[in-house]
Amino acid sequence: MKAFLGTGLLGSNFVKAMIGRGDRVQVWNRTAAKAKALETDGAIAFGQVADAVQGAEVIHVTLKDDAAVDEVLANASSGLSPGATIIDHTTTSVEGAIERTRAWKAKGFTYLHAPVFMGPPNALDASGSMLVSGDQEIIGKWSEELSRMTGKLMNFGPEEGMAAGMKLIGNLFLISMTAGISDALALAKALNIDSSNIADLFAAWNPGAGAPARLDKLRKGEFDKPSWELQMARKDAGLMMDAAKQRNIQLTVIPAVAEQMDNWIKKGHASADWTVIAKENI
Repeated sequence: MKAFLGTGLLGSNFVKAMIGRGDRVQVWNRTAAKAKALETDGAIAFGQVADAVQGAEVIHVTLKDDAAVDEVLANASSGLSPGATIIDHTTTSVEGAIERTRAWKAKGFTYLHAPVFMGPPNALDASGSMLVSGDQEIIGKWSEELSRMTGKLMNFGPEEGMAAGMKLIGNLFLISMTAGISDALALAKALNIDSSNIADLFAAWNPGAGAPARLDKLRKGEFDKPSWELQMARKDAGLMMDAAKQRNIQLTVIPAVAEQMDNWIKKGHASADWTVIAKENI
Protein backbone atom coordinates (compact mmCIF):
# COMPACT_ATOMS: atom_id res chain seq x y z
CA MET A 1 0.00 0.00 0.00
CA LYS A 2 1.16 3.52 -0.87
CA ALA A 3 -0.04 6.90 0.28
CA PHE A 4 0.15 10.18 -1.59
CA LEU A 5 -0.22 13.50 0.21
CA GLY A 6 -0.90 16.52 -2.00
CA THR A 7 -2.99 15.79 -5.09
CA GLY A 8 -2.75 18.99 -7.09
CA LEU A 9 -1.94 18.88 -10.80
CA LEU A 10 1.41 17.10 -10.32
CA GLY A 11 0.41 14.85 -7.44
CA SER A 12 -2.84 13.71 -9.01
CA ASN A 13 -1.06 12.59 -12.16
CA PHE A 14 1.56 10.75 -10.12
CA VAL A 15 -1.31 8.93 -8.41
CA LYS A 16 -3.01 8.07 -11.71
CA ALA A 17 0.25 6.68 -13.07
CA MET A 18 0.79 4.59 -9.93
CA ILE A 19 -2.71 3.14 -10.18
CA GLY A 20 -2.08 2.44 -13.86
CA ARG A 21 0.93 0.37 -12.83
CA GLY A 22 -1.23 -1.66 -10.48
CA ASP A 23 -0.48 0.10 -7.17
CA ARG A 24 -3.05 0.64 -4.44
CA VAL A 25 -2.87 4.27 -3.40
CA GLN A 26 -4.44 6.11 -0.47
CA VAL A 27 -4.67 9.86 -1.03
CA TRP A 28 -5.19 13.06 0.92
CA ASN A 29 -5.31 16.71 -0.07
CA ARG A 30 -5.96 19.88 1.90
CA THR A 31 -8.81 20.58 -0.53
CA ALA A 32 -10.63 17.29 -0.01
CA ALA A 33 -12.47 17.41 -3.35
CA LYS A 34 -9.19 17.04 -5.24
CA ALA A 35 -8.41 13.79 -3.44
CA LYS A 36 -12.02 12.57 -3.74
CA ALA A 37 -11.93 13.09 -7.50
CA LEU A 38 -9.19 10.46 -7.78
CA GLU A 39 -11.53 7.75 -6.52
CA THR A 40 -12.87 7.47 -10.07
CA ASP A 41 -9.34 6.39 -11.05
CA GLY A 42 -9.18 3.82 -8.26
CA ALA A 43 -7.56 5.78 -5.43
CA ILE A 44 -8.84 5.62 -1.85
CA ALA A 45 -9.43 9.14 -0.52
CA PHE A 46 -9.37 10.19 3.12
CA GLY A 47 -10.49 13.37 4.82
CA GLN A 48 -7.85 13.11 7.57
CA VAL A 49 -4.18 12.86 6.65
CA ALA A 50 -3.40 10.50 9.54
CA ASP A 51 -5.95 8.06 8.14
CA ALA A 52 -4.52 8.32 4.64
CA VAL A 53 -1.07 7.08 5.69
CA GLN A 54 -2.24 4.11 7.79
CA GLY A 55 -0.89 0.82 6.49
CA ALA A 56 1.33 2.49 3.88
CA GLU A 57 4.94 1.36 3.55
CA VAL A 58 5.82 4.46 1.56
CA ILE A 59 4.28 7.91 1.64
CA HIS A 60 4.86 10.25 -1.30
CA VAL A 61 4.50 13.98 -0.69
CA THR A 62 3.98 16.83 -3.17
CA LEU A 63 3.13 20.03 -1.34
CA LYS A 64 3.80 23.78 -1.55
CA ASP A 65 6.82 24.51 0.63
CA ASP A 66 8.77 23.67 3.80
CA ALA A 67 6.05 24.91 6.13
CA ALA A 68 3.36 22.86 4.39
CA VAL A 69 5.49 19.71 4.44
CA ASP A 70 6.28 20.10 8.12
CA GLU A 71 2.64 20.76 9.04
CA VAL A 72 1.18 17.91 6.99
CA LEU A 73 3.75 15.35 8.14
CA ALA A 74 3.25 16.37 11.77
CA ASN A 75 -0.49 15.82 11.37
CA ALA A 76 0.12 12.50 9.61
CA SER A 77 2.60 11.18 12.17
CA SER A 78 0.05 9.45 14.40
CA GLY A 79 -1.04 7.25 11.50
CA LEU A 80 2.40 6.26 10.20
CA SER A 81 3.33 2.59 10.25
CA PRO A 82 6.54 1.74 12.13
CA GLY A 83 9.57 2.21 9.87
CA ALA A 84 7.59 3.82 7.04
CA THR A 85 9.43 5.75 4.33
CA ILE A 86 8.48 9.32 3.39
CA ILE A 87 9.52 10.41 -0.10
CA ASP A 88 9.09 14.16 -0.56
CA HIS A 89 8.92 15.61 -4.08
CA THR A 90 8.30 19.18 -2.89
CA THR A 91 10.72 21.94 -3.89
CA THR A 92 12.07 23.06 -0.51
CA SER A 93 15.04 24.77 1.07
CA VAL A 94 18.28 22.85 1.50
CA GLU A 95 18.14 23.40 5.26
CA GLY A 96 14.60 22.06 5.44
CA ALA A 97 15.48 18.88 3.58
CA ILE A 98 18.49 18.24 5.80
CA GLU A 99 16.56 18.87 9.02
CA ARG A 100 13.62 16.66 8.01
CA THR A 101 16.01 13.84 7.11
CA ARG A 102 17.59 14.09 10.58
CA ALA A 103 14.35 14.57 12.50
CA TRP A 104 12.41 11.71 10.93
CA LYS A 105 15.36 9.34 11.27
CA ALA A 106 15.44 10.15 14.99
CA LYS A 107 11.77 9.15 15.16
CA GLY A 108 12.45 5.80 13.47
CA PHE A 109 11.32 6.70 9.96
CA THR A 110 13.07 7.28 6.64
CA TYR A 111 12.75 10.65 4.90
CA LEU A 112 14.12 11.00 1.37
CA HIS A 113 13.94 14.26 -0.53
CA ALA A 114 13.35 13.64 -4.24
CA PRO A 115 12.37 16.89 -6.02
CA VAL A 116 11.52 16.79 -9.71
CA PHE A 117 11.86 18.62 -12.99
CA MET A 118 8.49 17.36 -14.15
CA GLY A 119 5.19 18.94 -15.09
CA PRO A 120 1.81 17.19 -14.80
CA PRO A 121 2.10 15.49 -18.23
CA ASN A 122 5.52 14.12 -17.22
CA ALA A 123 4.08 12.69 -13.99
CA LEU A 124 1.40 10.89 -15.98
CA ASP A 125 3.71 9.32 -18.55
CA ALA A 126 6.76 8.86 -16.28
CA SER A 127 9.08 11.22 -18.11
CA GLY A 128 11.25 14.10 -16.92
CA SER A 129 13.84 14.04 -14.17
CA MET A 130 13.85 13.27 -10.44
CA LEU A 131 16.72 14.26 -8.14
CA VAL A 132 17.99 12.44 -5.05
CA SER A 133 20.96 12.66 -2.68
CA GLY A 134 21.90 11.40 0.75
CA ASP A 135 22.12 7.91 2.22
CA GLN A 136 23.05 5.70 -0.73
CA GLU A 137 21.66 2.57 0.89
CA ILE A 138 18.24 4.19 1.16
CA ILE A 139 18.44 5.51 -2.40
CA GLY A 140 19.42 2.04 -3.61
CA LYS A 141 16.40 0.54 -1.87
CA TRP A 142 13.98 2.96 -3.49
CA SER A 143 15.66 3.63 -6.85
CA GLU A 144 13.50 1.12 -8.73
CA GLU A 145 10.33 2.66 -7.28
CA LEU A 146 11.46 6.17 -8.17
CA SER A 147 12.71 5.20 -11.62
CA ARG A 148 9.24 3.97 -12.48
CA MET A 149 7.94 7.47 -11.75
CA THR A 150 10.31 9.38 -14.01
CA GLY A 151 12.33 9.17 -17.20
CA LYS A 152 15.60 9.90 -15.41
CA LEU A 153 16.63 9.44 -11.78
CA MET A 154 19.61 11.69 -11.00
CA ASN A 155 21.68 10.71 -7.94
CA PHE A 156 23.84 13.57 -6.64
CA GLY A 157 25.72 11.53 -4.08
CA PRO A 158 25.77 11.12 -0.30
CA GLU A 159 25.44 14.75 0.79
CA GLU A 160 22.06 15.45 2.37
CA GLY A 161 20.35 18.47 0.83
CA MET A 162 22.29 18.35 -2.43
CA ALA A 163 19.17 17.37 -4.39
CA ALA A 164 17.31 20.33 -2.89
CA GLY A 165 20.12 22.68 -3.88
CA MET A 166 20.34 21.34 -7.42
CA LYS A 167 16.58 21.73 -7.83
CA LEU A 168 16.78 25.37 -6.79
CA ILE A 169 19.69 25.96 -9.20
CA GLY A 170 17.73 24.37 -12.03
CA ASN A 171 14.65 26.44 -11.24
CA LEU A 172 16.77 29.59 -11.12
CA PHE A 173 17.99 28.86 -14.63
CA LEU A 174 14.44 28.25 -15.86
CA ILE A 175 13.25 31.52 -14.33
CA SER A 176 16.21 33.41 -15.78
CA MET A 177 15.73 31.85 -19.22
CA THR A 178 12.04 32.71 -19.26
CA ALA A 179 12.79 36.28 -18.16
CA GLY A 180 15.33 36.50 -20.98
CA ILE A 181 12.77 35.28 -23.50
CA SER A 182 10.35 37.86 -22.10
CA ASP A 183 12.95 40.56 -22.78
CA ALA A 184 13.45 39.19 -26.29
CA LEU A 185 9.71 39.44 -26.93
CA ALA A 186 9.67 42.98 -25.52
CA LEU A 187 12.54 44.06 -27.75
CA ALA A 188 10.87 42.46 -30.76
CA LYS A 189 7.75 44.46 -29.96
CA ALA A 190 9.80 47.65 -29.74
CA LEU A 191 11.39 46.87 -33.12
CA ASN A 192 8.07 45.91 -34.76
CA ILE A 193 9.27 42.33 -35.26
CA ASP A 194 6.66 39.59 -34.99
CA SER A 195 7.34 36.95 -32.36
CA SER A 196 7.12 34.26 -35.04
CA ASN A 197 10.44 35.55 -36.33
CA ILE A 198 12.00 34.84 -32.93
CA ALA A 199 10.64 31.30 -33.15
CA ASP A 200 12.25 30.94 -36.57
CA LEU A 201 15.55 32.30 -35.23
CA PHE A 202 15.62 29.90 -32.28
CA ALA A 203 14.66 26.97 -34.52
CA ALA A 204 17.69 27.64 -36.73
CA TRP A 205 20.03 28.87 -33.97
CA ASN A 206 19.35 27.26 -30.61
CA PRO A 207 21.07 29.39 -27.95
CA GLY A 208 20.11 26.92 -25.20
CA ALA A 209 22.29 24.25 -26.80
CA GLY A 210 25.34 26.32 -25.91
CA ALA A 211 24.64 26.36 -22.17
CA PRO A 212 27.02 23.48 -21.23
CA ALA A 213 29.88 25.03 -23.22
CA ARG A 214 29.18 28.46 -21.71
CA LEU A 215 29.26 26.95 -18.22
CA ASP A 216 32.60 25.27 -18.94
CA LYS A 217 34.02 28.57 -20.18
CA LEU A 218 32.89 30.39 -17.05
CA ARG A 219 34.36 27.72 -14.78
CA LYS A 220 37.73 28.00 -16.54
CA GLY A 221 37.75 31.73 -15.89
CA GLU A 222 39.74 32.59 -19.02
CA PHE A 223 38.35 36.11 -19.27
CA ASP A 224 41.52 37.49 -20.85
CA LYS A 225 40.77 35.59 -24.07
CA PRO A 226 37.68 37.42 -25.28
CA SER A 227 35.38 36.21 -28.00
CA TRP A 228 33.06 39.14 -27.27
CA GLU A 229 34.60 42.06 -25.41
CA LEU A 230 32.73 43.45 -22.43
CA GLN A 231 32.68 46.97 -23.87
CA MET A 232 31.10 45.66 -27.09
CA ALA A 233 28.50 43.61 -25.25
CA ARG A 234 27.66 46.70 -23.17
CA LYS A 235 27.26 48.71 -26.36
CA ASP A 236 24.76 46.16 -27.64
CA ALA A 237 22.89 46.17 -24.32
CA GLY A 238 22.63 49.95 -24.68
CA LEU A 239 21.14 49.61 -28.14
CA MET A 240 18.55 47.17 -26.76
CA MET A 241 17.57 49.47 -23.90
CA ASP A 242 17.41 52.52 -26.17
CA ALA A 243 15.11 50.75 -28.63
CA ALA A 244 12.81 49.65 -25.82
CA LYS A 245 12.81 53.11 -24.22
CA GLN A 246 11.71 54.74 -27.46
CA ARG A 247 8.52 52.66 -27.34
CA ASN A 248 8.07 52.93 -23.57
CA ILE A 249 8.60 49.18 -23.24
CA GLN A 250 10.09 47.80 -20.04
CA LEU A 251 12.92 45.28 -20.14
CA THR A 252 13.42 43.07 -17.08
CA VAL A 253 16.80 41.38 -17.35
CA ILE A 254 19.00 43.52 -19.56
CA PRO A 255 19.09 46.68 -17.39
CA ALA A 256 20.35 44.67 -14.41
CA VAL A 257 22.99 42.96 -16.56
CA ALA A 258 24.05 46.31 -18.04
CA GLU A 259 24.57 47.65 -14.52
CA GLN A 260 26.93 44.78 -13.77
CA MET A 261 28.73 45.39 -17.06
CA ASP A 262 29.26 49.03 -16.08
CA ASN A 263 30.69 47.97 -12.72
CA TRP A 264 33.24 45.69 -14.38
CA ILE A 265 34.16 48.28 -17.00
CA LYS A 266 34.89 50.71 -14.15
CA LYS A 267 37.18 48.06 -12.65
CA GLY A 268 39.23 48.10 -15.86
CA HIS A 269 37.86 45.02 -17.64
CA ALA A 270 36.41 46.69 -20.74
CA SER A 271 38.56 44.55 -23.06
CA ALA A 272 37.97 41.28 -21.19
CA ASP A 273 35.46 38.72 -22.33
CA TRP A 274 32.03 39.95 -21.31
CA THR A 275 31.48 36.87 -19.14
CA VAL A 276 33.88 38.44 -16.63
CA ILE A 277 30.73 39.75 -14.93
CA ALA A 278 30.40 36.24 -13.43
CA LYS A 279 33.97 36.13 -12.10
CA GLU A 280 33.13 36.65 -8.45
CA ASN A 281 30.61 33.79 -8.51
CA ILE A 282 32.99 31.10 -9.68
